[in-house]
Amino acid sequence: MYFGDQIAEAGSAWTVNPANARITFVVESGGQPQAEGHFTSFRGEIALDFDNPRTSSALFNVDANSVDVGSPSFNEYLRSEPFFNITKYPSISFVSTGVEKIDEGHAHVTGDLTFLGEIRPISLDVEVDRKLTSAGLTVSLRATGMIDRREFGMDIGYPVVSETVRLIVTTEFVGAP
Repeated sequence: MYFGDQIAEAGSAWTVNPANARITFVVESGGQPQAEGHFTSFRGEIALDFDNPRTSSALFNVDANSVDVGSPSFNEYLRSEPFFNITKYPSISFVSTGVEKIDEGHAHVTGDLTFLGEIRPISLDVEVDRKLTSAGLTVSLRATGMIDRREFGMDIGYPVVSETVRLIVTTEFVGAP
């Protein structure tokens, strides 16, 4: 998926480098420690305009096959039909629909998450850290949000496995875009 023509015209546009980014999810399971996993393959673009944050935007496309929970056999189970169903739905995507600056270090981002063929709105709270270094401007972002997996048709294991999934996306950009 090419994002170039979809990214908003904003002050600075970056392509997300997976080496400096992580997409993590956390799920609670009754009587068990929380399960945490991440995706190892994704693409993203973020356009930032600190003077006019409403023109900022974010786009992510995640390869669902890249799910990793630290167990090869459980990874394969998560790729199967009851969970990620990668044969039918090979990708997960997010397209921002709005950015609201809360203060110098925080923003609220809304967008559409496409998962298992369903599109649902989600909200993310974003921590923003800007620093001027010898390499140029360094921008670190940490977005967190919650989704109800049942809204996307993933109800296997409920109620033993929580319906709520916590998402955490971190990335860092250095220098001019």
